Parts: sequence; C-alpha cells; structure tokens
Amino acid sequence: MNARGRMSRRELLKVTALAGGGLMLELSLNRPATAEELSTLLSSRELNAYIRIAPDGEITIYSSIPEMGQGVKTALPMIVAEEMGARWEDVKIIQAPIDESRFGLQGAGGSTSIPNNIGAMRRMGASAREMLIGAAALLMEVDRADLDARDSRVVHRSGESRTFGQLAALAAEQPVPDPEMLSFKDPRSYTIIGTAVGGVDNLVIATGQSEFGIDVDVPGMKYASYTSCPRVGGKAIRFNEAEIKGLPGIADAFILAPDDRAGRASMGFLNGLAALRGGVAIVGDDSWSVFEAKRRLDVKWDTTGASDDDWSRMVEQAKGVARKGNGETLAAGVSVDEALADPENRVHEAFYQFPYVAHVCMEPMNCTAAYRKGQGGEPDTLEVWLGSQFPAQVKEIAQNMLGLAPENVIVNPKRLGGGFGRRAVHDFATEAMAISHRAGVPVKLTWTRPDDIHNDLFRVGGFENMKGAVNPDGKLAAWDQHYIGFAKGGKPVIGSGLRGNELPQSVMKNARVRQTMVDVATRCGAWRAPGSNTNAFVEQSFLHELAVLAGRDHVEFLLEQMEPRRWVTEGNVNALNTGRAMDVIRLVAEKASWGKEMPEGSGQGMAFYFCHAAHVAEVAEVTVDADRNFRVDKVTVAVDVGPIINMSGAIGQVQGAVVDGLSTMALQQITMKDGVIQQDNFHQYPVMRIGSTPAIDVHFIQSDNPSTGLGEPALPPLAPAVTNAIFAATGIRIRSMPLSAEGFNLV
Repeated sequence: MNARGRMSRRELLKVTALAGGGLMLELSLNRPATAEELSTLLSSRELNAYIRIAPDGEITIYSSIPEMGQGVKTALPMIVAEEMGARWEDVKIIQAPIDESRFGLQGAGGSTSIPNNIGAMRRMGASAREMLIGAAALLMEVDRADLDARDSRVVHRSGESRTFGQLAALAAEQPVPDPEMLSFKDPRSYTIIGTAVGGVDNLVIATGQSEFGIDVDVPGMKYASYTSCPRVGGKAIRFNEAEIKGLPGIADAFILAPDDRAGRASMGFLNGLAALRGGVAIVGDDSWSVFEAKRRLDVKWDTTGASDDDWSRMVEQAKGVARKGNGETLAAGVSVDEALADPENRVHEAFYQFPYVAHVCMEPMNCTAAYRKGQGGEPDTLEVWLGSQFPAQVKEIAQNMLGLAPENVIVNPKRLGGGFGRRAVHDFATEAMAISHRAGVPVKLTWTRPDDIHNDLFRVGGFENMKGAVNPDGKLAAWDQHYIGFAKGGKPVIGSGLRGNELPQSVMKNARVRQTMVDVATRCGAWRAPGSNTNAFVEQSFLHELAVLAGRDHVEFLLEQMEPRRWVTEGNVNALNTGRAMDVIRLVAEKASWGKEMPEGSGQGMAFYFCHAAHVAEVAEVTVDADRNFRVDKVTVAVDVGPIINMSGAIGQVQGAVVDGLSTMALQQITMKDGVIQQDNFHQYPVMRIGSTPAIDVHFIQSDNPSTGLGEPALPPLAPAVTNAIFAATGIRIRSMPLSAEGFNLV
C-alpha cells in the first residue's frame, strides 16, 4: 500500500482473488479505489465496472447505465464478453450501485450510452483476456503467444485448454495491462457482437419478477399522493384538511410551499425543472386510500403570476409573426431574396405547426423515499428508490433542498418503465423526499395518470413558415425557413428552435434560417429526439413539396441536395456525412421498391434525417379510403449507426421508434387554456393500438464508422414519410399534427 493509503493494482488483484476465490478485475473509469473503498466494495460484493469470474466459471459483469428498454444492460456487457473471449451463456449481468465518483456518469439520454461507453467496455474485456492468458501461460508452461481466449477457455495451439474458472485465481495475480498497450479483436472473429441476443431481463419481465420503481416495498412505508396547482406557478393557500384527515386510511395531509432549491442542477438543461411546486400532500396506509382522498380534495389556490398559456392564442400569435416575417437570423443565404423574387423561378410558401405532446410512460412517475433523523449525533440520512435516467442527480437535489451531504444519501436505481427523456428530471422525486421529510416516515409517492399528464415536461409545440424556390431546370434555388417557437426567460426551451445546421439547410448553398421565440410558462423537457422529432416533419415534408413543384422524383431531388459526398463538418463523425446519407436513401429506396405501382388510394412517401450521429431514411406505404381513414401498411427503414452491437436490440429500437412516431403524429396533442392542461387521461390523449402497427422492415449498413446510439434517430423521419405518402395517395397535403385533428383517422 502506498503512502496515500491506495493499493497498487497488483495488491488489489491479490486481495480480490483471495476474497472471492476468483478474478475481480478493477477497472474504475475515473480513479483507483482506496483501501477503505475496496473494503466496502468487497463486503457488499456489488462492483460496477468490474469483471468477476467464479471458480465454477460463472462470469459476472456489472452494468452501470440505467436500463429503460434501450437495451444497454445487454449490449454493453456483450462488448466486454466479446473482448474477453467469453461464452455468452456463462455471463451473468448485475445492475451496479450508484457512485459517480467511482464510475463516471451513470446516465442514459441522447442516445449516447453506446458511444460513451464502448471504449471502456472493450478495455475491460481485453484486460481480462490478457490476464487470463498470462495465467494460462504460467500454469501450462507455454508461450503466451501460442494461446487464445475463446468460449470461456484459454486454448493452446495444441488443443490443450483451461477454463476461465480454473484460471481465475491465478489470473488475479497477473499485472493489469497498460490500457495503451491493449489490442482488440478483429471484428471478423466476433462471436457475440453483431448477433441477436435477447435482453438479459426478458424472462423476469415476462414473468412479472422484474422490480420497477412502482414495485418497491420497504418496511414501515406509507403511501402518498401530491396535488400541485393546475397552473404552473400557483401555490396552495388552504384545503379541506379536516375532511381529508378524517377519511379512512389517511394518516396525514399538509401543504408544501414551493421550493426552488431542488431545481438548481449542475446539468444545465435540468435547471429549474426539478423544483418543488406548491401543493397538497396526502399520506395514508395504501394507494387506494390516498387516491380516493385526492379525489375529495378542495384546494384554494393562489394563482397570482401563474401561467395563463393558451394554445389557441399561441396559434394566432404565430401566424401573426409569420406574416411579419422578421426574426433572429441564424443562417443567411447569399441570394435568397433574389431567387424568391426571380420571375423565372417557381415559388412556394407553407405554414406548418406541431403540438405539445406528453411522454405517457407506461409506468407513471413514482418514487419511494425514506428520510431518517440521525440518532446520538449521527447525521440525518435519506434513501431513495426510483427509476431514473440520471439517478445520481437525486443526491444533488437532496443536498440542495434538504442540506444532506451526498454520502448520506443512498439511491437505489430500478428498471424504468419508460423514459424517453421524462425520467431525466426528478420533480416527482423532489416531492417524495419533501413528503417523507415532513411526515417523518418512508413514503411511496405514485402519480395518477392525470398527474402524469398534467405535470409532464412536454415536448414543446411550435410553428414554421417555409418558403422555397425552384428554377426552370427543376433545381432548388432558395430555402427560407422561419421557426416560431417558445422560450423561458428569453432562452429557447428544450427542443425548441433551430441551430442553423439542420438538414437540409446544412447542405444547401442558398438557405436562410430565422427564428422568433415567445416566452411561455408551460414546462417543457426532453422528448425522444428533442427538436429533431418536429424539425424533420417540417423540413422533409416541405422538401417533398418543392420536389413536387419542380416535377421531380423525391428521392432524386433529395439526393441532389447531398452532392458532393462529404462530411458537413470535416472529420467529425458526429456530423452529417452526405455520402452516408445518400447510401441509406438509396438503400431504403431499393428495399422498398421505390416508385413501384401502387393501388388506387395507396402511396409511398420517403424521408431522411440525421440526428444523434445517425443517418436514417424511411419509406412509408399507406392506404387511405374516401372517409380519410388511413392505415400505414409498411415502413421500410435504412440505418447507418456504424457496427451493430446487438442485432435484436437494434431492430427493437427501430421498431419501437416507428411505432412511437406513428402513435404521436397520428393521435396525440396537449393543449392548454388559461394555463390549465386540457387532457386528463387516455380517453383524451389516445395511444395507438397494436392492430394499427405496420409491418416494419429494418436494414442496417454495417459501416466502419464508430458505433453510435439508436434509441432516438429512427423516430424523426417517420412523420414526414407518412404524410408524404398520404399526399401521394390522395393529393392532400398535411402540414399539422396530429393527423386526427386534420380529419385523418388511423385504423
């Protein structure tokens, strides 16, 4: 042990080998563990970013990233197992505890889990492989160059071999390889990566054994509901307290004042969103009792300064802004006005709008919190159980709101019953912690579905006024885009506005982009592919309008915008590459038999979009009857996100994005009147039924580019592909979502 109380890697490996009878490989992502931390970890036997090999050959790999259906709990360990040379059948996956000081960021969002962690996972697996080979060379008295790790064994060229379990204790004594000296497997020899592996939790989910946040039950726990003001910014003055407290099963009821301390977040996009809204808490013996009491609440609200947002007024205001045509210029085409004024050119203008929408995760927001007063001079502590995309943020909230040191807060992550950006913000956890602190008992707070909708952090609505011109040769001559969106304090809310580098402006020679922002109080947040999910609808629909105006085939017209093949930002793999874009466009056109003869009332529509470092093109085939009932018969998808880790998970992500995109664009909208959300439950906010699901045909380009995320980028092209197909089938152009509000009914 060195002078600072830290173990050397060799000392660490010796201790772990003795303690576990196998190999536990310490590859902390940030720093080595202290002796004290190591003792704690060994006693708990719950290690993240470690590989553990038991004498019987079982390989335990810890997963540190929250799992919400995106498949990282399976995909990331697959990378480790591949580089180790393990058999997947020998691998056991365990969710890691929350400790970002040791493991780095333990968060899921922005389709970044694979690109942010693939390097570390490869190093973990490759290091374990080299240590196992080193152990085998000593035990078998052979040259390590003649050894290979595969199928959970180290095999000599003669055929003699040892299992990983047999080698584990001796491997623990080998020096940890220098990460800079590691070599990685040739992809051509992969046996796990690129195959279709079922989710490691599939069985427990299918049999009801998986524990989501809503399943948590702790000793002495009470149940809670919370009712905040229907208008953002309001607070409770009084309520029918005596009546509520006298109801069966009710233990307590009280008012909580607004508290913005919880909203101070180190992650900038979370600022303010987790703040405690003023409201009434009810605590009782079971969820039924508190929900029944909640229905009986009669609250007097102080709405001074509260939201008076009104969707109808927003629409009229946006149309007025579009008529004036001014706004902040983000990108200035060199001759947009000249091209629009040129009498030789054909000019077209269109006004698009898209609504606010909710997340409606299948599992409503919930959190269990146990605030405990310290005894005998011990500090107060807090333990929290929840599904969260960034669970460590709960410690920051507890510190800001309750004054608790992070080391006195334990966060127990649970599988998420849907996230999509909603569980990146912890306002529901703020409520549970505040209620437990006040009530003095552990409480399980569960939102009702109306709570979940009314208090959502919505995908922001917005408007875009589009103008374009095509020249006599059918070429695009000008693109003029005016985004009219929403802000808070003058700063665009999450998902609103343009950056001037979206497609197609980023590849056009003569494009002008402007935006106007209007302040609103309605709370907005990240919603699957923020910004891209609505910008794609507008931009790819209007590009199709211009192709029709020019008398051109849509695919041909779109490909023309991509020439020449290049990185938009040279050398940046996270930037649009027009060559990769052209490849997925051509692939989807080929697989969908683009341009084939369609029956009367049917049509094809295509769209491409680049976001979250992914190039995705989709072709939708629709059928529409005389009453505007429509069905999407098939969606063909072409994707380039680099090499696929888990083919099963990747296909599932694309299919889920298509279904989510169709459900949202066809059926869903949130409106508000005088600051009050108008939708309460699924009867007013419908979700697509399974019978409307189209056939979904997914194709991947396994490029040599780095692997990137897939949870979000397959959603944005869906809406314009469908509306372009409806135009092909009917000649009717749709410029507003949801389609149900335009008289088109999904069947």
